[in-house]
Amino acid sequence: MARGYEIVAEWTPMKSEPVIDLLCDLVRRPSVTPDDAGCQDLLAERLTALGFECETLQFNDVTNLWARRGIDSPVLCFAGHTDVVPPGAEDAWSTPPFEPTVRDGLMYGRGTADMKSGLAAMIVALEQFLGEHPGHAGSLALLITSDEEGRARDGTLRVMETLSSRGERIDWCVLGEPSSQRELGDIVRIGRRGSLSGILKIRGIQGHVAYPQLAKNPIRCFAPVLAELHEIEWDDGNEFFPPTSFQVVDLRAGIGAPNVTPGELSARFNFRYSTEWTHESLKEKVHAIFDAHDIDYELTWHLSGEPFLTEPGKLINAVHECVTETTGRVPELSTGGGTSDGRFISPAGTDVVELGPVNASIHKIDEHVRIADVIVLTTLYRQIMERLLL
Repeated sequence: MARGYEIVAEWTPMKSEPVIDLLCDLVRRPSVTPDDAGCQDLLAERLTALGFECETLQFNDVTNLWARRGIDSPVLCFAGHTDVVPPGAEDAWSTPPFEPTVRDGLMYGRGTADMKSGLAAMIVALEQFLGEHPGHAGSLALLITSDEEGRARDGTLRVMETLSSRGERIDWCVLGEPSSQRELGDIVRIGRRGSLSGILKIRGIQGHVAYPQLAKNPIRCFAPVLAELHEIEWDDGNEFFPPTSFQVVDLRAGIGAPNVTPGELSARFNFRYSTEWTHESLKEKVHAIFDAHDIDYELTWHLSGEPFLTEPGKLINAVHECVTETTGRVPELSTGGGTSDGRFISPAGTDVVELGPVNASIHKIDEHVRIADVIVLTTLYRQIMERLLL
């Protein structure tokens, strides 16, 4: 078995482990989005001691941390978020969600997997790496936000805009999102599909159901369009991306009365799309379909992010080698899953990968992370630095 797992097999709740101690400190801070709850102050204190210049970038109610050590290229950045989703009904949890609790090798608490374990591993990996290699090549950086789980408008996006305006560039970025599926490192995200949402309103004429000739039912107007949108094979995907998908996520009409034809229909739908499309080409296609029907409609759009892809190169090679050598498993390079803040970082010309713990319990009651994985993840982050900056 790889040496990383031999080390962690010895861990017990009575044994102090720096990365686990830091994880506990972070989980105890109830940083429900967009509240950072002091997490970034804790991280900045550790980073300042390592020689990082730490800058807080506050945009509205969102707190962001940009920390950098060094002025040379290349720049290797670790990125993530301190905010978590609400815990939900706290009495449904086995233990309080903001009190880290260890049972059977697992730590329970909101944010343990998504993604405070990734943050803790980054900090301790930096401490280990700089303790041995203070004169490394290039620069190290961290980009941390409290606005990933929420609207994601005043977080990483705004930080990247600020860096761009100052001429600062990130060459490589490792996101600590919970990318793994069953075992640590079994999946490494090298990109994500784009996400485009539509908000639709169709206007008809309300009337009595007994006199359909005097009304215009927006449901009947929408039905053939909806069928056409669902029947389209948008694309077959490509080497790196699964096929583009279309899903209606909300559909409403009527006033609740059984004898009234509705006068208006509203719907929401979403595309998760590959690099075979752009958001503009998708919009044009959808509008062409609606315009071919006799429909009085209004359609507004929200682009969450374009698809992005990191091509094979130094970063992917380094991550792939570290995971394979340390865990004994060959990671799948994937673009699946939802969106991430990588969509804001990649357009600057940055190579982005996501490597983090198992995601099976994220956003759930009794969210948890395997303690052994957090310790091995710390090793992986340190090894990535060694491969890229030595």
